[in-house]
Amino acid sequence: MAELSILELGRVREGFTRADALNDARRVARHAEQFGYKRFWVAEHHNMKAVTTAATSLVISHIAAGTTSIRVGAGGIMLPNHAPYIIAEQFGTLEALYPGRIDLGLGRAPGTDQMTLRALRRDPASADRFPQDVLELQAWLGPVEEGQRIEAVPGSNSNVPLWILGSSLFGAQVAAAYGLPYGFASHFAPQALDDALATYRANFQPSAQLDKPHALIGVNIIAAETTEEAKYLATSQQMSFANLVRGDRKLTQPPIEDIDTYWTEDEKIRAAQMLAVSIIGDRNKVKEGIDRLLARTRADELMIVSDMYDVDKRIRSFEIISEVVNG
Repeated sequence: MAELSILELGRVREGFTRADALNDARRVARHAEQFGYKRFWVAEHHNMKAVTTAATSLVISHIAAGTTSIRVGAGGIMLPNHAPYIIAEQFGTLEALYPGRIDLGLGRAPGTDQMTLRALRRDPASADRFPQDVLELQAWLGPVEEGQRIEAVPGSNSNVPLWILGSSLFGAQVAAAYGLPYGFASHFAPQALDDALATYRANFQPSAQLDKPHALIGVNIIAAETTEEAKYLATSQQMSFANLVRGDRKLTQPPIEDIDTYWTEDEKIRAAQMLAVSIIGDRNKVKEGIDRLLARTRADELMIVSDMYDVDKRIRSFEIISEVVNG
């Protein structure tokens, strides 16, 4: 059976503060640790009023400080937004503070819109250097070579494990060529999932970090005591995607009884395309859905997004998922 992990965006809920969102994330991580989840990752996004994980390394430290054993990391750092040397320093610091618990997933997208990208003072063409920047970052995190005059401190000799993240064949090719684990963003961009996994596995080259392919896939799972309750709780996420289609990013909204009163038919279709890799229901439906997804993808690890308004219900969802998978 696949390993289980969690993706966190530190979503701000209507009626709550940004500090609440960050502290809720740490609370969820503590429970995830008790439920046997392997990783708890946060993602870099900018200029999104409901997302508090823009300063990704700081959020990782906040969560790692509140837990003891679960791996905490970036899912991911959008490398074109940063100098590899700076990321080596940041994640070397995290590894020094929380040894053996830090992961560094890397993405090529900006994680924002073009106007915000200019505010980040980054050249859009920097995405073209992504493969070279990955190797540079890996070198900064690796052993210091004789005669090396610049060192990432902390960072050097930390060997923080790298992951390549993506939603296209490009990331799959980079991960395969460099012998790195690969995470596919099927929780919001599922169209190329099967082709990307096939490309990654067919072209994988063993490396010092990894001797065989390791594929992680994102999946939206809303689990509850009954399927009716799960469908109700899932409307918060569905409204978020409808708002995304509208270009109207709101805080996470409380669930509603009938989602069809909220979105138009076109918004429903477009949101459904993004949410195609989703499982909503009681424990039996969740087990059936996970079994089908694993039979289709042969994923080594599932990165769960269980996005809902009520934090206690969200924690219970993660508990049910763990019980279904781990018994």
